[in-house]
Amino acid sequence: MTSPILHQHFAPHFDIAAWSAAGAQAGILTENQDNFLLIDTAGSASFLREQRVCAAPVTNWPQGHIRVAVLDGMGGHGFGREAAQAVVQGLLDIPACTSVGALSHHLDHLHGRLQAQFGKYTSPSQRPGTTLTLLEIPPGQPALLYHVGDSRLYQLRPGMAPQPLTIDHVPATVHAMDGALDDMDWWQQVHGEHRSQIAQAFILGHAFGHTGQINDPLFALAPGNLPAFLAHLPDRRVLALDPDSVYLLASDGFWACPSPQLWLARWPALLARHGSAAAMCHALFEAMETAPPPDLHPDNLTAIVLRPLRAHEVTALPSATGAH
Repeated sequence: MTSPILHQHFAPHFDIAAWSAAGAQAGILTENQDNFLLIDTAGSASFLREQRVCAAPVTNWPQGHIRVAVLDGMGGHGFGREAAQAVVQGLLDIPACTSVGALSHHLDHLHGRLQAQFGKYTSPSQRPGTTLTLLEIPPGQPALLYHVGDSRLYQLRPGMAPQPLTIDHVPATVHAMDGALDDMDWWQQVHGEHRSQIAQAFILGHAFGHTGQINDPLFALAPGNLPAFLAHLPDRRVLALDPDSVYLLASDGFWACPSPQLWLARWPALLARHGSAAAMCHALFEAMETAPPPDLHPDNLTAIVLRPLRAHEVTALPSATGAH
């Protein structure tokens, strides 16, 4: 496992940490195809390159702006790690965005450029892909969400079940959009069990529609094409962050088991015992190591914990900066 990455430069408004590992049990998986990106308020970036934590400055990054993202490379299509790494490199070159429209424009363009770059593959079904769950936080403004794939953003509040704030791009969602699944059936297939199929990924393209074929562009799930019970969770939206909540961006290795809801229900209490994002990250991965859910499927694990700070907490943060 890598060490948690904690940037004090996320203060005064946020405490954020990231952690990534090849798997919950050492030795089962040797390659980590996941990735993450943290760009702090001073323009310092942390991410994985060749499975190692790297740091780099981002030029012309506005003071106070934040970007965080989790990516899960699709190993089943080959070159999943390379795909996730290429997207992270592209994210480093995208300027800070202050609107959903600007963020979507840049990311859709990156998708098309990388799709052409990986165009040596003979058919769309052989292209690599990666999930991308990203929060862009301009200073003094709500967050901007951009989501592709089946990694998730969760909102965690003490005493409440984890609340997913993203929709998995999986066949069950395709069927729900076609009217073939109601809310209970959709929830059971997406959150009540684990399936490895995906309907859309960055670089790969999407299979939303009636043909079942992979199409090159990305397909944004929006109120106009979602069933009523999912219409409040569009992929690209402004998201006001609750100061009394903790937010978790994570790849699907954390719920790759037959009954994930029983495991996820433990998260709010587990994280509430700790007072920093780094400690919360450590606790989450330690639980995966020492008390994983039954029949956990081996998979890469990446998580970013984002904790809004209250004014009195800022002075309590360590004075040193960098990785811990």
